[in-house]
Amino acid sequence: PLHVGFASDKGGNTIDVHWYKTKQVLHHVWDTNIIETAEERFYNSNADGMVDAIQQNITNEWADQVKRWETCSLNKTACPDIYASEGIKAACDWAYKGVKEESVLEDDYFVSRLPIIYWRLAQGGVRLAATLNRIFG
Repeated sequence: PLHVGFASDKGGNTIDVHWYKTKQVLHHVWDTNIIETAEERFYNSNADGMVDAIQQNITNEWADQVKRWETCSLNKTACPDIYASEGIKAACDWAYKGVKEESVLEDDYFVSRLPIIYWRLAQGGVRLAATLNRIFG
């Protein structure tokens, strides 16, 4: 979500935090650290396990939302305005919330934000597939 974060902090790239004991910028925490931590803790450092879990959620838990994720109004190829609006809302509600310069982000942050990461990865995958189907379909 920080790709559409605030220009003033370059989407979290100027907010120094600690991901557990490692100094990072907030943007990197969302692009890499949360995902890698989940892979290590829950999937024995195997990305395929995480992918399978997300696919399972798309098929089951989120199945009723997939059609909405795939759809673009006015037969557009992609809907970046919708994607960006959702992204900034997620950034404000989850990425930036409770974070300030030099915050130490640990288990509470990780556990509460991981479902948002899964959700956004699922949406992104479904939307990319739908966009490619519209282009090449």
